Amino acid sequence: MLNLFSQPKILLDENIIDWIFNCYAWALEQFDRDVFLNESTLVIPDNKHFPGKETSAEGMASLIFDQVKNYAGMTHWPTQLYNLAESNGQVPQSQPVVISGALRGRKAIEQSNQSPSAQSIVFQSAMPQSSMPISSMPQPDPNIVFTYHPQQLKSPEGIIAHFAHGLSNHLVSSATTPPPGGADYIPMAGELAGIFMGFGIMFANSAVVPRAGGCGGCGGGQSPVRQVFLSEEEATYALAVFCVLKNIEAKSASKHLKKHLRGFFKSAVKDCRKRIGQYSSLQLQTGL
Repeated sequence: MLNLFSQPKILLDENIIDWIFNCYAWALEQFDRDVFLNESTLVIPDNKHFPGKETSAEGMASLIFDQVKNYAGMTHWPTQLYNLAESNGQVPQSQPVVISGALRGRKAIEQSNQSPSAQSIVFQSAMPQSSMPISSMPQPDPNIVFTYHPQQLKSPEGIIAHFAHGLSNHLVSSATTPPPGGADYIPMAGELAGIFMGFGIMFANSAVVPRAGGCGGCGGGQSPVRQVFLSEEEATYALAVFCVLKNIEAKSASKHLKKHLRGFFKSAVKDCRKRIGQYSSLQLQTGL
């Protein structure tokens, strides 16, 4: 018999799957296991989880960004949001920013409120260096700088993932050891850290996105809704790992995924449950 009808379906390359699991173990070690286990939630892209409405692009972007910070457990982070459509490309660089005490979660927020002058974690700017003459550059911002273009608001899931990715990139920059694979994998680890924080549905649904609308001159039509480093399938598999580790019912996530990803997600959850025993670091850290 050739067993043509009993071949196991290959979801992803084995090396990619192994990297996703190892990256979760790395994130649990680096970014507070207890916050992941006890506070992180599966963030749903709906009006219940993202209530409110603003009449201006600035107001809406700020509302979404604040809600993303809240779900990430980073409301104590000093941030400043800039509208690229109004900045003419002259967005100030972040100065090195100090985060007091723990990085995220309720304990971190309480520590920040109690000891705002404490210094422990310093983030360097994630913004690219400007080519403008020094005399014409805006003054550095004392906060962590985040940017958006109003056209991104046309894709709610895309802009949520965009903001979550910005936060997770800074989180990854605080790690004491590089992610699995080394420095070359930092861009992918930044996105996986966003999924690790609970935003996996948005990352999976916006991994393949139309380019933002608008004219070529305004900037909106020149770039995708967000930077993408993990494919649809990779992001969806990482979401499955999150749900398995958090013991979240698969249906709670799958019904919010794009239809063509739901079957893959269901298979990924089954695959994760079979594989989880191979990763002792995840078993020890999550109690599975």
